Amino acid sequence: MAQGATSAVARAPLLLYWAFQKEGVGAAPKAARARSTAVTKVIKREHAERARAHESVLSVPEVMRTAPGIAIQGRKIRSLVFSTDLAVICHCDADAVLAVYPFTCQPAITQALVAASQRPVFNGVGGSITQGERCVEAALHSEMSGVAAVVVNTSIPVESISALVEKVAVPVCVTACAADDVVRRQIAAGASIVNVAAGSRTPQVVEALRREYPDLPIIATGGPTDDAIRATIAAGADAVSWTPPAIADLEREVMEKARRLAAELL
Repeated sequence: MAQGATSAVARAPLLLYWAFQKEGVGAAPKAARARSTAVTKVIKREHAERARAHESVLSVPEVMRTAPGIAIQGRKIRSLVFSTDLAVICHCDADAVLAVYPFTCQPAITQALVAASQRPVFNGVGGSITQGERCVEAALHSEMSGVAAVVVNTSIPVESISALVEKVAVPVCVTACAADDVVRRQIAAGASIVNVAAGSRTPQVVEALRREYPDLPIIATGGPTDDAIRATIAAGADAVSWTPPAIADLEREVMEKARRLAAELL
């Protein structure tokens, strides 16, 4: 076949497509697609909705939703569930997870938390037990696993915080028990979030830190009552952590109900 004929055959699909577009062929599907993208589609699965209706959810206190919030990973965080229990985390409606436990940070635990939580995870990586290079390594692995922030305890040396800030890109959150020179040095070293855990004095510590650092993101323990949570938020906390009921207590309630129902069947 001549070279000119070959070129004409190659151009034929393009010419045919151009002719269709000129005559308006395909315009209607385009308009339909444009209209279809303007409405959010919802796929209804009745069986899933029925299942959710019977599913119990651990709800954080409603008053926590009045906190200003901290923007991180594209979300606004007002409440954090303080837990490493995956069953609790998966059935809790908190905005984020505060995963701090009294052992050296384990990569397997971090990966499981990030995979199961489906929300930002603030992961504990150091404190009185884990410091220095080991703390930095735990933080680097946590960052690569997808955590939103790494958390260190109040007893960690300032040098460890400086090393963390230098090595990891996610925020470093330091736990504070008082508005003292210790936390001031940690903030100066680069800690960008403070988690206040001062027991009954939490509102007073939050208020003092907020007065000194008006733009500092502050997380704080909320306490056992709505009034205590309100006081913490009013003092200047941006987000509040919530300790859920122990899984053993929740299971005990379920079993007591199951035994009552079983007795009714006799």
